[in-house]
This record gives sequence, C-alpha cells and structure tokens, in this order.
Amino acid sequence: MDTGAENYRRYLQGDDKAFEAIIKEYRTGLTFFVNRYVHNMAVAEDLVIDAFADLIVHKKRYNFKSSLKTYLFMIGRSRALDYLKHNKKIRLEELTAEERDAYIDFAFEERIFADERKCRLNAAVQMLQPQMRAAVHLVYFEELSYAEAAKVMKKSRKQIDNLLYRAKQILREAMGEDGDSR
Repeated sequence: MDTGAENYRRYLQGDDKAFEAIIKEYRTGLTFFVNRYVHNMAVAEDLVIDAFADLIVHKKRYNFKSSLKTYLFMIGRSRALDYLKHNKKIRLEELTAEERDAYIDFAFEERIFADERKCRLNAAVQMLQPQMRAAVHLVYFEELSYAEAAKVMKKSRKQIDNLLYRAKQILREAMGEDGDSR
C-alpha cells in the first residue's frame, strides 16, 4: 500500500503529523531529482517546498489514482521546468569538469557515494543526456516503476524503456563490462 497516499488521507482528515511524515519520506529524493534539472541545490530546495505547498493549497488535485510519490515528482518536474523557462537557465552545453566536480562534492552526496565505485557511477550518470539522467534517477534511485516514471516525465512507458536501455549501454561502457571504470 502507498504509505504516502495513506498519510495524505490522514492529513486531509486533520492529522498534521501525517503531512510531516510525507515531507520526511519524500523531501530528499525529490530535492535531488529537481536539482538534476536546475543544477542549483538552493533553488531545488525552494521548488520542493513549493511542491509540498501545492499539496496543502490544492487538496482536491491529487486523486489517489497514482502514488503520492509519482504525483509529487510530477509537481517537482513541472516546477523545475517552469523555473528554467522563466529564468532562461536551460543549459544545453556540457558541464565543465569544475562544475561536475563541484556537484559531486556536496557533503550529503559524499556520505551517499562514500566508496570510489559509486562516485564513478554517479559521475557517469551526470554525463548522460538530461532525459536519460532523469529516467535513471526516477527508476533506479527513487524506485518508481517505468509507468510511474513515464507519468512524471510525460512520456510513454516505451520511451522510458528506450531511454533506460540507452542509458544502461552508456553506463556499461563508461564503467566497463564488469562494472569497473576503464
């Protein structure tokens, strides 16, 4: 059962602690997902706060047909794309080595990617095209199903399947067939 949806039902019935549980469960993953679009952790955190505020302000919009996690990630993606559109910060160029290193150096990510292999894998994921990177994040880091990721990214399930297939090929090549970096 979707604990997020259950917590949201409890929140709608007046249990404010249930909303705190929703924030605790989804905030970190949603922040990292949004940051993959905006490339600014402070902006990502602000957009995530806006996404949670949307749940409070527009209580009738979530219809419980998909998981709350999927719904929140759809809101987060929408907020990120709106931010990029209004601030004209869509970056089409490749990240410089310094920018990529700065991103990897976040203290929280250092704890998550403590061993060297995970750092190399994360760096390889960052080199993927944005759509592939988003699909990888949703399916493998956030553990959404292909169908849920398709809803979040506004793509078909087959498009998600194709993105992930190509991303896995690129990552295998970057990490080596046996998973070690070349």
